[in-house]
Amino acid sequence: MSKLKIAVALTISFLYCNFLNADDTLATLSNGDDFLLEVEGKIENIDTDQLQSLIEATDNLVVIDVRMADEIASLGGTINSGRTDMNINRGWLEFRIGDAVPQLDTPIVVFCGINQRSPLAAATLSRMGYTSVKNYADGVFAWRDAGLPMTYADEAPGTMLFRKPQQVAPNVYSAIGATAPATYENSGHNNNLSFIITTEGVVVINAGDNALLAQALHAEIKTLTDQPVRYVALENGQGHAMLGTAYWQEQGAKVIAHIDAADAMSERGEGILERMQRRNRDKGMGTVMSEPDEVFEDEFVLELGGVRIELKNLGPAHSPGDIVAWLPEQKLVISGDLAFHQRLLPVFEDTETAGWIETWDVFAALGADIVVPGHGEPTNMQEVTKYTVDYLKYMREQVAQVLDDGGSLIEAYKIDQSAYQHLDTFEQLSGLNADRIFKEMEFE
Repeated sequence: MSKLKIAVALTISFLYCNFLNADDTLATLSNGDDFLLEVEGKIENIDTDQLQSLIEATDNLVVIDVRMADEIASLGGTINSGRTDMNINRGWLEFRIGDAVPQLDTPIVVFCGINQRSPLAAATLSRMGYTSVKNYADGVFAWRDAGLPMTYADEAPGTMLFRKPQQVAPNVYSAIGATAPATYENSGHNNNLSFIITTEGVVVINAGDNALLAQALHAEIKTLTDQPVRYVALENGQGHAMLGTAYWQEQGAKVIAHIDAADAMSERGEGILERMQRRNRDKGMGTVMSEPDEVFEDEFVLELGGVRIELKNLGPAHSPGDIVAWLPEQKLVISGDLAFHQRLLPVFEDTETAGWIETWDVFAALGADIVVPGHGEPTNMQEVTKYTVDYLKYMREQVAQVLDDGGSLIEAYKIDQSAYQHLDTFEQLSGLNADRIFKEMEFE
């Protein structure tokens, strides 16, 4: 257990003992309503207008939904503040807040649905030593009914897709997936599924997380063109890129992958498939493992209907077999997991962070005007540079300093990553990234 977790546990124990022994008033409370009334006098409540003003004025604000994840999925989503949004349910708050928000002076707003759990959450955080905690008393439904920004577990309820395809450039579309981890609610659509329509057929980038998701994407493609899907390129060997392979092959498409991605599929594919089926349950029906039809090492060029699509492996990066799809005439790159900007990038055990930084120079030399990343909205090179290579350089510099000072993994976990805490998946990945980069650099 980390020192931070031990400190939080001791703090909770100390506060709980004081809570039982020193507050005679609470000992006499007979129900939850009485408890809420007592707590109300000890917390700061804000309304919708005040929350909006706070969001505008506070760059490092953390906004925490303390409801259960299934409530968020089934009851209309959660607040999208544009700052750092988290879901830590009330039952786990004391145990997870230390890792999620390590600085006690971080400004925090908590909320729920009908202002029953969030006052208790605000009181708890104050007791734990957090010095700038507010309770959004109006609750998420008031925010939603005011037409303010929301994040949804599924933004296209009538289809397996998290979102339907949007046009990125002439004849180029992308179905933007959730930037959260894959869940049953988002059907595993937590990456971008892109396609290029030509007069001689369609090229799809990424097969999808499962057969039904691939079928849903195909249905959307058919609403835009009568052209068949001729090729499907896999951006790497991860499940959400390749598990739909067999579906596309059954439709007559040729599936293309880098040789390293194909090797990863052979070695790990069945395990990835089993995990997807456990998570997706009925949504995983009909999905089977299949190998790509064709593999390449450096480049695979498609000339289709007057459109040139260059599938390129630019060097080591996020995972084995990462490729990009480069459309030189449009100066558009479908970057896959080479580039991130709306979610924190993940460092895997086989990620080469030093190689990724070197590969970035080759990627930047393409001169793309439009970047369709593996996750998140289409953007530009400046944005993905800030949240990909700049993050990698920062983390490696910080870890190098820890190693030079003779520090251990514990010190690596303490590296200040707060400049990136507004990104989705920060809570899940920041600690893991520090861990894996430290272990990678320890023996360089």
